[in-house]
Amino acid sequence: MIDQIIMDDMDAYQAKLHNLPCFLSFSQAAVNFSRFFKGGGGYMKPFQPARREYGGRALEEKNMFSDPFQQFDQWMKDIFAMKTPDPTAMVLATVDEKGYPDTRVVLLKEFNQLGFVFYTCYKSPKALQAEAIGVVALNFYWPELARQVRIRGNIERISREESEKYFSSRPRDSQIATTASLQSTILANREELEARVNKARAEWGEKPVPCPAEWGGYRVVPFEFEFFQGRDNRLNDRIRYLKSGQAWEMERLSP
Repeated sequence: MIDQIIMDDMDAYQAKLHNLPCFLSFSQAAVNFSRFFKGGGGYMKPFQPARREYGGRALEEKNMFSDPFQQFDQWMKDIFAMKTPDPTAMVLATVDEKGYPDTRVVLLKEFNQLGFVFYTCYKSPKALQAEAIGVVALNFYWPELARQVRIRGNIERISREESEKYFSSRPRDSQIATTASLQSTILANREELEARVNKARAEWGEKPVPCPAEWGGYRVVPFEFEFFQGRDNRLNDRIRYLKSGQAWEMERLSP
């Protein structure tokens, strides 16, 4: 029923969208959209286009590493020096069995020449989707430096020993929470989750909490990188690395 309501709303939205003249400026379109949504419930207000110049920081091939992992390492050092929150946050993109794209933010826990590692429940949607296709995409966005890094690669589970070693390094409360939460399953309310955690805490007491069999790490093994540096007037620098045998080829893309 809910799906049908959503589809009906989308049909009405698309019908009105098609009636908008294609030459509308962004601000004009915002006004038209606001009128449409206001008529449907008033839950959307017009907003001013958010625009800023990115600055003159350049991205030149002659100053870049031939190895994209080294280039990523340098950019990671740059963002850590800014002392911004969550510099290792990355968007993980997958596709489900119907071909619908799916994204979520996860934290990068390790990277080296082998790839990029994150941890999750092996029964979660992200894990099931990633393993079904075998290929995922990552995106790091650092607005403080007007930079982003896009990565595409194959995905594989890391060794059980690596997962257990990392799990043992986590705070105890995080370990207990992992054993208590059935990730992405439906909860009746918040109290149900807290009751599970309290039960798990009582059961484990002071005993070591082992790494659950259905929890562990994945490694994304890249075959493509893109480094994006924002520039003034949207003349952005984009440098792509493509895997070619054991080497990497570098090329510049139009902004």
